[in-house]
Amino acid sequence: MTPLKTMSTDRTFIDHLADQLHGFGAFSHRKMFGEYALYLDAKVVALVCDNQLFVKPTDAGRALLGPQAAMGLPFPSAKPYFLASDLIDEREALARLLLVTCEALPVPKPRTPRPAKVSRSAKPGTR
Repeated sequence: MTPLKTMSTDRTFIDHLADQLHGFGAFSHRKMFGEYALYLDAKVVALVCDNQLFVKPTDAGRALLGPQAAMGLPFPSAKPYFLASDLIDEREALARLLLVTCEALPVPKPRTPRPAKVSRSAKPGTR
């Protein structure tokens, strides 16, 4: 497994990754806790942490990467993910991996809305 580092992802790294995936589908990213989640069709397919790409492990991804695929931990206490940073500059191989990963993942459950906060027009005890 890859040892954990303590730096956060550079904006230039995530921009380069977005450029590499442009034109291959509805890819997007969202900053989360100083790092990034990579989405395809509303599914989280990968995490970008410490300027490294961690792809969710699936059987389809293992078939593409092979049985000796590098694994790594995107953050402490995480389950192992495929470490796919070496594919960053291989547009088609990267897109293929993320597309098959997306197809293998279940559709996300709909989020339940948070209850509305009750606003008070005046503080208690005041008139």
